Amino acid sequence: MEDYIIWFDHLGMSDVDRVGGKNASLGEMISNLANAGVTVPGGFATTAHAYREFLAKDGLKDKIDNLLDSLDINDVNELARVGAKIRQWIIDTPFPDALEIALKEAYSQMLNGNDKMAVAVRSSATAEDLPDASFAGQQETFLNVVGLEQVRASVKEVFASLFNDRAISYRVHHGFDHKLVALSAGIQKMVRSETASSGVMFTLDTESGFRDVVFITGSYGLGETVVQGAVNPDEFYVHKPTLAAGRPAVLRRNLGSKAIKMIYHSEPSSGQLVETVKVDPEERGRFCISDAEVEELAKQAMIIEKHYQRPMDIEWAKDGDDGKIYIVQARPETVKSRASANVMERYLLNETGTVLVEGRSIGHKIGAGPVKTITSIKEMDRVQDGDVLVTDMTDPDWEPVMKRASAIITDRGGRTCHAAIIARELGIPAVVGCGDATEILKDGQEVTVSCAEGDTGLIYEGALDFELRENTVDSMPNIPFKIMMNVGNPDRAFDFQSLPNEGVGLARLEFIINRMIGVHPKALLNFEGLPRDVKQTVEKRISGYSSPVDFYVDKLVEGISTLAAAFSPKKVIVRLSDFKSNEYANLIGGTLYEPDEENPMLGFRGASRYISETFRDCFELECRALKRVRNEMGLTNVEIMVPFVRTVGEAEQVVNLLAENGLKRGENGLRVIMMCELPGNALLAEKFLEHFDGFSIGSNDLTQLTLGLDRDSGIIAHLFDERDEAVKILLSNAIQACKKAGKYIGICGQGPSDHPDLAKWLMDQGIDTVSLNPDSVLDTWFFLADEKID
Repeated sequence: MEDYIIWFDHLGMSDVDRVGGKNASLGEMISNLANAGVTVPGGFATTAHAYREFLAKDGLKDKIDNLLDSLDINDVNELARVGAKIRQWIIDTPFPDALEIALKEAYSQMLNGNDKMAVAVRSSATAEDLPDASFAGQQETFLNVVGLEQVRASVKEVFASLFNDRAISYRVHHGFDHKLVALSAGIQKMVRSETASSGVMFTLDTESGFRDVVFITGSYGLGETVVQGAVNPDEFYVHKPTLAAGRPAVLRRNLGSKAIKMIYHSEPSSGQLVETVKVDPEERGRFCISDAEVEELAKQAMIIEKHYQRPMDIEWAKDGDDGKIYIVQARPETVKSRASANVMERYLLNETGTVLVEGRSIGHKIGAGPVKTITSIKEMDRVQDGDVLVTDMTDPDWEPVMKRASAIITDRGGRTCHAAIIARELGIPAVVGCGDATEILKDGQEVTVSCAEGDTGLIYEGALDFELRENTVDSMPNIPFKIMMNVGNPDRAFDFQSLPNEGVGLARLEFIINRMIGVHPKALLNFEGLPRDVKQTVEKRISGYSSPVDFYVDKLVEGISTLAAAFSPKKVIVRLSDFKSNEYANLIGGTLYEPDEENPMLGFRGASRYISETFRDCFELECRALKRVRNEMGLTNVEIMVPFVRTVGEAEQVVNLLAENGLKRGENGLRVIMMCELPGNALLAEKFLEHFDGFSIGSNDLTQLTLGLDRDSGIIAHLFDERDEAVKILLSNAIQACKKAGKYIGICGQGPSDHPDLAKWLMDQGIDTVSLNPDSVLDTWFFLADEKID
């Protein structure tokens, strides 16, 4: 019987040539990882031998080979005609008697008397999931298959799907010989996820290749909606080292719209196996799995990755009946794990424009060109080289022409759907899950598609100027101080950590508050008393979180912990919020609580705000978040920076207030740094240092307050220069005071990023660290090395 059918528990990775990559992997996990905590539903696979014997029937193989040998895959219409013809031949050809008997016996044994058991019938090609090709979505999957007739028909459809248009094209593009590829069908017990949830996870970050996280996506119902890109799923990041240490490890959560779900068809006798229905609005506003389930998934993913010794792409499902989580597929990740870590590619947008649409970014590239909106596969030949392909959902069927596009934009889909995987593999920037791109963008309209600005992909009006910078970091020269980075955007943390660096010298909390929260903390603390319209806006923003205040704290934790995990164990210096009153007023509900100041730059900000009675409860939320990241998650590489401290008295009060909130200097290794940005800070450096563990110089404010100018005023902007003699005297004074006291001294202002010669001067002064904007790290590093040699 094993010539035709093999049970999963008799298979392992040495059987790829017999049952293909997916089925061999299922057998490997059932045989080797069940005792380690990985749960995989059982089943059996048809063999490659059975497939080849089937194709030999009536000379079918020779007919197929002759047709493919003369095919030009770049002719989309001819590809579609040939593919359809081959698939119909396969459907019309009966199984050999031996395969028919073996399939019937194995299926009967699997049912064990339960005639209503549903199974999944999945494809597994002998060439797929190799380390150099993903074959994502190339063949078919059938769910909720019940009864021998449906199983037989589904296996036949799986066999035929080896000759989908996309599969034929993919093999040619990747140099795989059609004649050498065979197909196995896996028949696996269904997980009842139609009443629960399911999704996809990767054991690295799919955009940056960062290896210390598990990236999980999920939605309600059967997993095909996530895999196909038909739904915008929930997203989670889990930090592997933190999880391994037994601590809370969920770094990020992003609530997806989850508008639809796939379930078993209500009338199976109709011939339809599954159907798609709308998700209740209340359910859409909740995450589809709990943090505990997210961590359970990540644990299983880490076990699988450790066993296979490589990053993995895994499909999972939660059973609504028994509440358990199951792994239904696992394959090698084939894009980011192969990327060179020595070559740094940076796409930089040199101008900005009107944002027309936004969604989830795939990759970190930028593309531009005329819009080509496609509603059906029949229109694919309209896509020309350099067009921006816009569609509702980029199905893998469209792979033959995806490579022509300069960028791809879809209304639906998440970052782990097949289309996203193919876009990464082809090196094309894609923005998925935009919602309304097909309505807003017009055919022929010039647009620029930017995936270089974080998790959010932006589609700008017009063809904007952008550039690609490439550097190699094989042999970075030595310099006598540490280069850190200014990183405010957690979206880019996993990407930026790959640059040469000694950690983060400035992480701005206001960036996290503005981008990830968007609501004034007072509005969340006083949620019940908000005006009706503001309250409704806030309610939408806080969906998925247990309370308004928890939303604020949890989002701060997510942003801070993401930065800390990305750069761990290097230091990440988090600056407490430094919004001015006009900036706080721009947050949702902000105008209800902020004073109207003539000059907010010199007003209610920094330390003065923290210690005031009107803002102290908001400040305590920041402390709560920092304490959770350091004490509960164990990310003690996070240090605290206090901005805009006007007097020594304020310094003492803030440090005491931090201690009252569980953030005491020296406790659990905590360093508290002061931002040296007022002339008085530098002049009285020794007194301020009595209360802090060092200084981080803010050259922007220090320059404007020394020279008496507003850096936001275009009229006098030409006078703003951090290299002014008066500014340098203050800089030198602060540096020498810290060195005398044996305390930390760094600079995190814009100056060294804009002026490499200022960085050189600071190096000569003996500064410990210079914190630069990420886009200037490599250039400044090489400049300083050259200056040192000279």
